[in-house]
Amino acid sequence: IEAWVTENNPKYANRIIKQLKAFKKAKGMDDSFDPYKAAYGSMPSHAAANSAIQQMYINGHFCYAYKFGIITNGLGIVRDISFYNKDFLEAHPDIIVGKKSDSPDEDKSLADSKALIPTLKDFFRKHPLINPKTFLGDAAFDSSEIYKYLLQEASFEQAYIPLNGRISLPESDCPLNKDGVPCCPKDPSLPMKREGSKSHLRCGLPTMKFVCPKMKWEYDKTTGKSKRVCHCENPCTESPCGRMFYIYPEKNLRAYPGTVRGTAEWDSTYKIRVNVEKSINHFKDSFCVAGRKTQNEKTLHADLLLAGITQLITVMVADKLRKHQYIRSLKPLIA
Repeated sequence: IEAWVTENNPKYANRIIKQLKAFKKAKGMDDSFDPYKAAYGSMPSHAAANSAIQQMYINGHFCYAYKFGIITNGLGIVRDISFYNKDFLEAHPDIIVGKKSDSPDEDKSLADSKALIPTLKDFFRKHPLINPKTFLGDAAFDSSEIYKYLLQEASFEQAYIPLNGRISLPESDCPLNKDGVPCCPKDPSLPMKREGSKSHLRCGLPTMKFVCPKMKWEYDKTTGKSKRVCHCENPCTESPCGRMFYIYPEKNLRAYPGTVRGTAEWDSTYKIRVNVEKSINHFKDSFCVAGRKTQNEKTLHADLLLAGITQLITVMVADKLRKHQYIRSLKPLIA
């Protein structure tokens, strides 16, 4: 939430960027010098009025804001609110606040990924009876450490997190596409088809089995059974069933976090995350948490908690009135 401080005046950042552009032109520097990244590095890490108001890079612009985390369910109903302030850092000394890099986007992703695991640990400690099975997050959470915690230490069985870079499998003769799906060795444009597998690993994740994209099941009248038949003109194996490729998610949780990217299941499930974004915007706009002209951190915390309580009361009232379409809409409910 952006704070009401001098550093958030557009003229503040524009003045620094303008000076750096003039410096680049005067020195005859090439395009390797980015005035915007240089401006980010030269700005103070926090506002002069309050050290809790940290410098951030959000939605393509620099700002100084308070940072907090919201955990919601699939309906966008708030379950927990965490404030990433001095008290949070003291309670989690394992979080190391490093120096700023030259990339504001990278710093933001790093900060988000560092805060996720402590936030979830605090949540499960407060609510031991809640055992969610599916996690939805953005690409900022794409790290091996987070996948390991979600799928092996916590109760999650699937983690829907977009990739924040390419993945690869060592010693694999099947190339992978951008979603981590194995492709035909002779035609990387053809992704292999996934088949269900009954085998499971110790961690509880299923073994993923992929078959030739040109394989079809055909019924044999003589045996009364169906069998796989490969119809590839240039097969990569002598097997009549075509190439089969097994993946063990336990060895690469980032590539295969209990689900496969780029599938219809992935697309339909990840759309649910829109509810989370709507809920956050609802807090900022409808509950007027954003755009506040105050620098008091305690006031902001109180407003956020009251906004969360208001949303939960709205859910309860909508449920009692059997108007579930208004569980996140207070105004239509009371109109």
